Amino acid sequence: MQAFTKLNGLVAPMDRANVDTDAIIPKQFLKSIKRTGYGPFLFDEWRYEDHGEPGMDCTNRPRRTDFVLNQPRYQGAQILLARENFGCGSSREHAPWAILDYGFSCIIAPSFADIFFNNCFKNGILPIVLEGAVMDRLFKACVEQEGYRLEIDLERQTVTTPDGESFHFEVDAFRKHCLLNGLDDIDLTLMQTDSIRSYEDTRRNNAPWLF
Repeated sequence: MQAFTKLNGLVAPMDRANVDTDAIIPKQFLKSIKRTGYGPFLFDEWRYEDHGEPGMDCTNRPRRTDFVLNQPRYQGAQILLARENFGCGSSREHAPWAILDYGFSCIIAPSFADIFFNNCFKNGILPIVLEGAVMDRLFKACVEQEGYRLEIDLERQTVTTPDGESFHFEVDAFRKHCLLNGLDDIDLTLMQTDSIRSYEDTRRNNAPWLF
């Protein structure tokens, strides 16, 4: 997993509450368990006028011009502004996979669905919770200022605007450690390789009939 330390990124506003995981990545794309390749299908039913299927070439698919991610000014955005209860619905891990594959590595919202929130950390995405009044200001600035960017500093736990205003956010210490060091669940397990091997050797000696 790629480490997350600091990010100065272009911002895109998703001004909808209760965005569920089926909207983030529709159910037909759950047939694959690969972690990559979902970016072109992020928000598929909102983004395109036709029905998407796994393996489609999205290059010439008709796009909905009124959808925020189809607007040229938000191309290349790395930070997503969202509203309340982002990531609700089913627990599919494909949702953060699609978000990360598209290019977003940070989502800022007033609240997240619990499972989605946890899955973000496990996949290298930083979900930040800021109060509603602050979110309103960020949405307003993002819409009014083309090319609007924010600086995210995970070590200091701050979100800083172009004019220097800074907002503090809370993050669990263990999750912060994992993101700063690029450690997912597999990496954390591999760090205990010697202990695991020692346990297996002892178990083999004490109960050889199990092997």
